[in-house]
Parts: sequence; structure tokens; C-alpha cells
Amino acid sequence: MISDTVAEDGIHGPLPGRCCFFVERKKRYCKMLVAKGKRLCGEHANSDETTEGEDCRKRIPCPLDAKHTVFEHNLEKHLKKCNSREKPKPVFYVCNINSGFDGLPGTQEDQVPISSLSKEELEMLIRTLKKATSGLNCKLKEQILSHEALQDALNDPKNGDSALKHLHQQSSLLGNMDHLGLLGPNRCFVEFGAGRGKLSHWIDIALQEASNVHFLLVERATTRFKVDGKHRNASTVFERLHIDIQHLALSKVPILEKGDLAVVGIGKHLCGAGTDLALRCLFESSQVTDLETDREPAMKRLKTDSTSDVHRGESAVSEFTDVHVNRNSIPVIGVAVALCCHHRCDWSHYVGKEYFASLGLGCKEFSFFQRMSSWATCGMRRPPAEGVTSDGGITEQTDVEEHDQEGELQPSLSDSLEGCLTVEERENIGHLCKLLIDYGRTEYIKQKGYSAALQYYTKPSISLENVLLTAVPKDA
Repeated sequence: MISDTVAEDGIHGPLPGRCCFFVERKKRYCKMLVAKGKRLCGEHANSDETTEGEDCRKRIPCPLDAKHTVFEHNLEKHLKKCNSREKPKPVFYVCNINSGFDGLPGTQEDQVPISSLSKEELEMLIRTLKKATSGLNCKLKEQILSHEALQDALNDPKNGDSALKHLHQQSSLLGNMDHLGLLGPNRCFVEFGAGRGKLSHWIDIALQEASNVHFLLVERATTRFKVDGKHRNASTVFERLHIDIQHLALSKVPILEKGDLAVVGIGKHLCGAGTDLALRCLFESSQVTDLETDREPAMKRLKTDSTSDVHRGESAVSEFTDVHVNRNSIPVIGVAVALCCHHRCDWSHYVGKEYFASLGLGCKEFSFFQRMSSWATCGMRRPPAEGVTSDGGITEQTDVEEHDQEGELQPSLSDSLEGCLTVEERENIGHLCKLLIDYGRTEYIKQKGYSAALQYYTKPSISLENVLLTAVPKDA
């Protein structure tokens, strides 16, 4: 509708110098500026009600985003600068490099709902789980540590319960990293699933006196209230990588290409398959091939004796010897990742496929165990409600940094299964599922020449997801 007087319902006409097109959906006139001598903006210039004398050049929907239009004769020029065009990929983007698509059989696309299992089928599945975990140490070591960098924050009376829980976890994470000798100068800390970047924030505070410390914050989502901007130390570099871990070629990140920084992979509650993607990103980076150039592999110098310096918290790359290595490899000296959300793991990305195969297990069993792992944290405390998925899984309510599942809902069970397991039995089964999945991860890490460990890094009252996965080179 085009008018310059008064619209229906007593709405006044368009503002001076603005478009005369009345937008029915918004019940107001278009507020776009118009060219001198025109009554309509570019978007509405070819409307059905265009008056005689208007610019009637044809406008068409943009092929990149139909929400806006463009003059047909300007289409080619517009496509080069349209905000909806595909952005150039960064140099460290390699499609599906960490996906784990290895051609092995098995897919989780057609999952059998747990609620559809008979009592006999469920009992058989539980027997299979207990047999697979019979040789594992089901009682993890409790290693709850702290770090002095967070003491003032922990003693701040202004903190609420939620803030204190985060601080206790971060303090223990830093304490465990310090215990392994991972905190020191000449390092690049890669925080996977960084969110606001609080874990890197506290590491930076702990290493205020250290030199040549860099942080790479990997996060695919746009995050509000980031803490990156609070760090302006000349010797510290914070860089945020907006990319899915699945496509991150870590050795191609410019700051790591030189190979003179020891890399430490970290994460606080790295959700589900994100952990598997991050492990593959770290430990298989040396297998990246440089397809863009024909340059010869650069010389990189590796440290000869890392054991003593690592335990003293000194630089793991401060002394070098001349060694010819792949220019795409990076010196990973440690990993510290707080695990979570095993029900969001995915067989196609899982790094422990070989471990499962050695136990006679495959995609089918993994699919059940992955979903049953949620029993460890939800038990039977809450009745079924909105948010329960059709396959017996659960819709998780999380924020960007915390993935505790205290508020999860009970997966639905059929009448034949209801009552056949107590709350304690369900929680124990859930813990066994988590343990089996995590042991597969540690076996993968060991195959890469590292020592891996699982331990409780905080109390269940602080976080139900309280298992920490750590790894350091075997010779350390």
C-alpha cells in the first residue's frame, strides 16, 4: 500500500524523506530513506502499486538470501559484497579433518529406543556392559586440588552458590594442571568449547609472571560477555577461533606454525562428541598434509629432556636439538579436559572404536551405552515431562559453560521396564557406561604415546560431571 496521507486505523503518513510503502505486517510505513525525487525505497520500488514515473527497474530476491532484494542489473556486483555470501574459510579450516569418518561400518541414524526394549533385552544389555567393564578400575582416584590464583575470588563474600561452584571447579582444574607441570611459559593453551573463556582467564592470572604465553579459544558459537578483552598484557595473546572443532587443523593456525610453543589442550565440561573431536584435533595434527603449497618441510627443534622441566613447571620447549620433523606437527605436552554429556557422544566421532572392537562391541552397543550414561546423573528423581525425546533420550538444559545435569528429566520407560531397576542400580549402570566410553578415550591417547588418567577433580555436590581426563607424554 502506498500513501502519503493517513493510513487505516488512524496511523499517520510516512516521515519526510522516508518510503511511502505501508507494511501490512508491521502496521506502519517503511522507514527506509529514499533517493531525491523518489517516493519508494529500493526494496519497494517495483511493488504492484508503483506510481507512474517511479523507477521501475526490476528488483529480484537475492539468490543468497531471499529476505532482501536487489536490482537485477546489479546482481553480479551485489553478490560480491552481499553480507549473506559465504565467507572465506580461514587457513586452519579443513573440512571434517577431525570427524573420525574412517569408513568403519555402523551408524546411529536408526537408533532403537531404550523404551522399546523388553525386560529380557535390557538385562542382556546390562550383562554385556558389566562384562565389558569387569576388568576396569571402577573407583577413580579423587584428586581435588586448588590453585592460589583463585583464592581471593573464592573468598569473595559477593559470590553466589553458582559462582562458587564454577570457581571451585576452575581452581581444581588449575591445581591438577599445575600438579602435572602444564602451567608455565612458552606455551599455547588451546581451550576447546571456550564459551566466555573463563578457564583461560584464570590460567592467565596464574601465569602473570610467565612470558610468551598464548591462548587459543575455540568456540563455534557467538558468545556474549566474553572475558577476552580484559587481558591486555603485552606478553599474553588471546585469540578466538570461530570454528567447529571438527574442521580445525590446529597445526595450520598461524601462531602454531613455527612449532616453538608447547601446546596444552584444555576444556571445562567439553560436551559429548566435542571431547573426541578435540582429542583427534590434538593428537592427529601431525598427519595433516599441506596441500596448498609445495614448500619443503620446515625444520623444527624439539626438546631432548622434558621430564625435569615439566615437573618444575618450566618451559617444555626451552632447550632444543636439531631434528627434522613434519612441519605440520605440533608439540602437545598435555591435556586436561573436564568431561561431560556422554549422552551426546556420537559413534562416528568417537576415538575409542578400536577399544570397543577389542571387547566385541560396536556401534549398536555404543548407541545404547551412550544414552544410558545419562542415568548416572538423572536417576529416577523426576517424572517424565516436556523435553523428553521420543527415543528415550533427554533434552539437556545448559548454559555456555556449565553442563551439570542435575535438572535433567528421567528418560521414558515402557511399562515392562518400569520398576525393574532401582534408582541406585540405574545410577550405577549410568556410571559404568560413562566409564567404558572414557576408557576407550584413554586407550586412544595411549596409542599416541601419552599416559592418560581419569580422576575425580571435584565433589558431586559441586558438579555431577566431576571426571577429569588428563594426559602427558609417557616420558614425562
